[in-house]
Amino acid sequence: MKASIIVFPGTNREKDMVMALEKSGIRQPALVWHKETDLGSPDLIILPGGFSYGDYLRCGAMAAHSPIMKEVIAHANKGTRILGVCNGFQMLVETGLLPGALLRNKTLKFICKHVHLRTENGDTAFTNKLGKDRIIHVPVAHGDGNYFANDEIMKELETENRIAFRYCDEKGAITNQANPNGSVSNIAGILNKRKTILGMMPHPENATQDWQDNMSGLPLFEGIVKALG
Repeated sequence: MKASIIVFPGTNREKDMVMALEKSGIRQPALVWHKETDLGSPDLIILPGGFSYGDYLRCGAMAAHSPIMKEVIAHANKGTRILGVCNGFQMLVETGLLPGALLRNKTLKFICKHVHLRTENGDTAFTNKLGKDRIIHVPVAHGDGNYFANDEIMKELETENRIAFRYCDEKGAITNQANPNGSVSNIAGILNKRKTILGMMPHPENATQDWQDNMSGLPLFEGIVKALG
């Protein structure tokens, strides 16, 4: 199984992704620089977190127009699995591969802490080892993670079971207090229509090693290996 991690100026989570993928059984993930124009034939594409291009214009806006993103979009149209985390989620929204927008956090402050997530759809390549209603404890680190979508998009996300994760409390309850950034309906991660693309603000890759706070993010990566193996 081949995995490619796209690296932009300002990306800072690519090595975390390498460790998470290797821990789950993917050998030697490729690091692909943003100026490349050929991705080859990866089974999985990762858009990792960071501050691509210094977050100028909007988070992910400049990265969305980089040379490599034409290839990412082409692979998306072919059904290649794509995972975008934090800044990667912002890129997916900026390219139109996922709907909605990611706005400034409701508090207008950068947030860096652990949060609880509840799996809303356990029947995807990304969540098959988590299962529905699984609670995981993973970090967030963002200033612009407030997911917004209009009523029409929200209806589609709900009826098509495309909400992957919601912010919750430690018991799984969806509450305002558990929502760190003001995201509509406590949304932490969403899927495209084909459920081949997942964008999420929290960092599952930082909950995969025995020296980290916990390893509750590892099943997400193991699920990808299981689905694509």
